Amino acid sequence: MARSPNSYRTLVIMAKAPRPGAVKTRLAPSLSPEAVTAFYCCLLDDTLKLARSLSDVEVAIVCPESDATELATLIGDKANIIAQKGKGLAAGLTSGFAHFAATDGRRVIAFNSDSPHLPASVLERAFETLSVHDLVIGPTHDGGYYLVGAKAAHPTLFDKDGMGTRNALETLLARARVLDLSVSFTDPFYDIDVGEDLTRLAVELRRAPARAPRTAAWLEEWEKSAGQSQKNIRTGTGDL
Repeated sequence: MARSPNSYRTLVIMAKAPRPGAVKTRLAPSLSPEAVTAFYCCLLDDTLKLARSLSDVEVAIVCPESDATELATLIGDKANIIAQKGKGLAAGLTSGFAHFAATDGRRVIAFNSDSPHLPASVLERAFETLSVHDLVIGPTHDGGYYLVGAKAAHPTLFDKDGMGTRNALETLLARARVLDLSVSFTDPFYDIDVGEDLTRLAVELRRAPARAPRTAAWLEEWEKSAGQSQKNIRTGTGDL
């Protein structure tokens, strides 16, 4: 039986095991290590929900080898777990495309684990774009990118760089030019790296909690707790 074109689509989520001090470390000034870890679990769960809302798309997680067992226990059957070869996000991206894009005609998109509020239509358009371009990129406002898609493995494309690092987009585009790859872009978006991103996301999810329900619920409780702490400071109450 012939496959539909969509059956050759894979969404790869780049993730880590949620351990204190190992995930979303730039949020540390705003949240305790334990709170960051709990928040990351919510982001990852809602990212998987977003991925699984797409029709006829294989969902996978690429992670460090040391994290594979813990993540498999955490997410159950929501996605296939692929242990990357090498260390760092660049190695994870290279491993993900080497594993999935080796299949003839398969369109593969690597997506970060902290943008569950992204409209599903953006991911759909990214897959469609790969029918006419070699590469599709979702830029962030801080010089990185939140997704990158291709329909072939390019081993030198991500050498020593990660999707969230500053100037990562510029570096990726330079390598794409060297490889003579045609590139298209999705809409610019933001991921959750620093306290300002956390506040922005909380505002957005208050208006539309269904976009990322577990994250929305966590942020609501966080805002209540933060508000109570500020009230205690103003009134001189609370524990010493």
